Amino acid sequence: MNTKTLTRVALIAAVYTVISLVLAPLSFGNIQVRFAEALTLLPLIYQPAIAGVTLGCFLTNLIGALMGFNPTGLLDAVIGTAATLIAAIITWRCRNKKVAGLPLISILAPVVLNFFFVGAELAFLLMPENVVWGTLIFGAEVAIGELVAVAVGYLLIGLLSKTKLFTE
Repeated sequence: MNTKTLTRVALIAAVYTVISLVLAPLSFGNIQVRFAEALTLLPLIYQPAIAGVTLGCFLTNLIGALMGFNPTGLLDAVIGTAATLIAAIITWRCRNKKVAGLPLISILAPVVLNFFFVGAELAFLLMPENVVWGTLIFGAEVAIGELVAVAVGYLLIGLLSKTKLFTE
């Protein structure tokens, strides 16, 4: 990884973290719209963004837990970050698979993975007596917010793809 790529990865991570923490009341919990998740679609146009959004998510969840913003604590630094990493990889790998001209698998990967990963995490912590129902309920709440974020992300990617910001 050259210096230019490393700088871009760090910039993506920093932007993700700053947006999430500035909007902390919206970024954590079962009902959330983490607008920084719009960046999870950056791998559509820039493969190293996988590292940037993953690092940004990890830092956000870690700092959020340490500062008391993140009610799920340090567990989210592992589980939430894993969901973001896997979603970013799927977004990159499926970027050329399109349905009606849209990279639908790439767009929906963050929504579906956060539904299951973060939904299960929240269910385990907040509804341990019925993890299955909790996953469905909390997962749906998280997925709705994630859908808003990736819709913003798709618009953002459309704009960024017209710039030379993410070209080698």
